[in-house]
Amino acid sequence: MSSKDTTQKSVRPESSKQKDEGFLDQTLRPNIWEEYVGQENIKANLKILLTAAEERAHPAEHILFYGPPGLGKTTLAHLIAKETRRQIKITSGPAIEKVGDLASILTNLAPGDIVFIDEIHRLNKMVEEVLYPAMESGVLDIIIGKGPSARTIQLELPPFTLIAATTRIALLSSPLRSRFSGGVFRLEFYNNEEIKKIVSRSAKILGVELEDEALDEIAKRSRFTPRTANYFLKRCRDYAQVHKLSLSKEAVKNALALLEIDELGLTSSDRRVIEIIISKFNGGPVGLKTISAATSEEEATIEEVIEPYLIQLGLLERTNRGRTVTKKGYEHLGFDFIEK
Repeated sequence: MSSKDTTQKSVRPESSKQKDEGFLDQTLRPNIWEEYVGQENIKANLKILLTAAEERAHPAEHILFYGPPGLGKTTLAHLIAKETRRQIKITSGPAIEKVGDLASILTNLAPGDIVFIDEIHRLNKMVEEVLYPAMESGVLDIIIGKGPSARTIQLELPPFTLIAATTRIALLSSPLRSRFSGGVFRLEFYNNEEIKKIVSRSAKILGVELEDEALDEIAKRSRFTPRTANYFLKRCRDYAQVHKLSLSKEAVKNALALLEIDELGLTSSDRRVIEIIISKFNGGPVGLKTISAATSEEEATIEEVIEPYLIQLGLLERTNRGRTVTKKGYEHLGFDFIEK
């Protein structure tokens, strides 16, 4: 067998595995409003918005979802498409590099279709300018040629709904935010009971028998985030399957210990940030740049991924002078707290 054949065979299983994982994530998404747990205020507003639009026989107005990753922004977009029985075209801000890319998407829509743009804050500014009249007036202005001979062609677009999602709404321009006439909705973190309902439903879909104590253990370490909870469930299932165990509390604890997830859901990176502030900087206050240099983590990662959860748990405080570890943070890592 040639080396080329060998390479192809070694790649295919990995490709197939990635496809299966992606399909699995899709199957865990709710199909009807009743299956979508949490975000009750957003669901109530969306139901009114979509029902009113349907009664008027118009597409729903444009909608923007924002909030931390993993809370269900993409899931809500899919759910809106299913509930309104509309086709959904999915793309992302970085994928739309040129005006022609946007034109290709919008000119191929059928009346009433939904366009979902994930991470819209990363949209090219020139593309964003062309998107304004498309959202407001249903027309696409395309410039043909350059210099004095350049001319503008205006294309009529079918009525459509734009649903956008972003994890960093501050990076969206005011003109773009103002054009989401259907509403701008912030997704909140989930509580433990909501996470337990989500994990319980996912376990049934995956065909996993999960003990109540194991369910509690996954929920309390999930960082109040459904995506993280489902990820932990799948990894615990794998651990129990390989070791021929039932999915008990002990099995869950062992599986998450392998992932270096502690009882509060902190990762090794989370704990390292706290530990370095305590051991090297006397618990703080210390600046973001200094923490980044000491931990070898990027500033953006600390500020957007690590810090929010630590602050939410009350392990870290952000002050004008810098970051400070709280008494609870000291105790969690086993350090003696000294009042300053």
